[in-house]
Amino acid sequence: MHALKITRAEDFPEWYQAIVREADMAELSPTRGCMIIKPWGYGIWERIQAELDRRIKESGHDNYYFPLLIPMGFIAKEADHVEGFAKEMAVVTHHRLKAVDGVLKPDPEAELAEPFIIRPTSETIIGDAFSRWVKSYRDLPLKLNQWANVMRWEMRTRMFLRTAEFLWQEGHTAHVDEADAMDETMLALEIYRSFSEDYLAMPVVAGEKPENERFPGAEKTFSIEAMMQDGKALQAGTSHYLGTHFSEAQNIRYQDKEGGQTLAHTTSWGVSTRLIGGVIMTHGDDDGLRTPPAIAPRQIVIVPMLRGKPEDEALKDYCAALAQELGALTAFGERVRAFVDTKDAKPADKRWDWVRRGAPIICEIGPRDAAGGQVSFIKRIALREGEKIKTHTLARADFVAAVQGLLDETQSALYAEAKARLEANISGEFNTFADLEAYFGADEDGGGFKGWARVSWSRPTGAALDKVVERLKALKLTIRNAPLGQPANYKPCIFTGAAGVEEILIARAY
Repeated sequence: MHALKITRAEDFPEWYQAIVREADMAELSPTRGCMIIKPWGYGIWERIQAELDRRIKESGHDNYYFPLLIPMGFIAKEADHVEGFAKEMAVVTHHRLKAVDGVLKPDPEAELAEPFIIRPTSETIIGDAFSRWVKSYRDLPLKLNQWANVMRWEMRTRMFLRTAEFLWQEGHTAHVDEADAMDETMLALEIYRSFSEDYLAMPVVAGEKPENERFPGAEKTFSIEAMMQDGKALQAGTSHYLGTHFSEAQNIRYQDKEGGQTLAHTTSWGVSTRLIGGVIMTHGDDDGLRTPPAIAPRQIVIVPMLRGKPEDEALKDYCAALAQELGALTAFGERVRAFVDTKDAKPADKRWDWVRRGAPIICEIGPRDAAGGQVSFIKRIALREGEKIKTHTLARADFVAAVQGLLDETQSALYAEAKARLEANISGEFNTFADLEAYFGADEDGGGFKGWARVSWSRPTGAALDKVVERLKALKLTIRNAPLGQPANYKPCIFTGAAGVEEILIARAY
């Protein structure tokens, strides 16, 4: 008997929704396609934000904030950008409402002379600022970051993975030349790779996207791709070299050392609350989420076994003292986050609530534990022994001494499990497109677990690439990226039979 009513094997999409719901992470809102992020889900985002913010600042970037509303004229300046986002843009056309026959409607007399776009991303409005701030080569590089919400009018939404409104950070930089801008692009990609693996315990493959998957207006797009437990890929972060496209549209020019006027080279890069969906699908099990300790809002939860008796007060005091003692320790560069759950509920119900949320260590302290100076606890990473919950008991001093090691052990074990799954399920045994077709089959839901294919191709462009994309689309497959680590030699291209020049990852994806 598991804590969730649905298992991964029975229905992976519904299992995912069950975790979001039963771990009390988020719920749908009255606003179409948007979600209300609840304390456990938002607490995870706060941990992600704090650590990423630290890394971004340490790499030489400053935080800024730009308006939510972008003048439509800014978007219209960048043709590729318009084409890429036009179908997802929410447009503000009026600045006032009016009651007409008792019904509130936009006031026809309050129509805006120029509509605003609710930001789907901020390249255009930030580029406008860059055009004023960048005057000389001495002003470069200009490196900034923004924590914000954005809106993309998605037709099919799923909480955390794809919502109309989501939270993210977006880095934007300007540089003297391509080489410096490419260094920045790869720096951001490495920040994302190391953060995902070290902090989220989520292994990824970093690489370059094919031209059909580039960010609208970018010269090059790079991504980190993570494998979920159903074998699908999740694009967990992207970094873009934008060349001079946005600089030309927004007139971002600087006086070079020779006194001439030169276009700046720009970059942008971002990750979002989609990372939380990745954590769920990488680490969850049939009892709920297993939250990596580095991002767990509560790393150690103490549940006093209260029974409505006079000795309850002494038990509460024992648990509070234990939490204070644990809070003096450090793990992952911060104070240990210990919490005593004293809410009025059955101890067993409270235990399962924290199991579903994935608190790394759950202590269940009864009067005998308090009297004997002991701590009884369960480890979320190794919850069961057979069908039974596996409980450990240590003297209080020994438990406190072991806590940092237990948290490190959990973080490492989650990463090792996910890494082993990733490595075991990337296959290179494909020599022709027919091999690929036979492996994946045409039915996305009927073929069971499928991992990723790593295949050689000739890097076609234009119409030839479009043909490849259509063939893959028929199998519900996409090219994820060309991993940064490439072999010395290549097989023939599986699409054309021509000489291969690169290996790419192909998968079904979120």
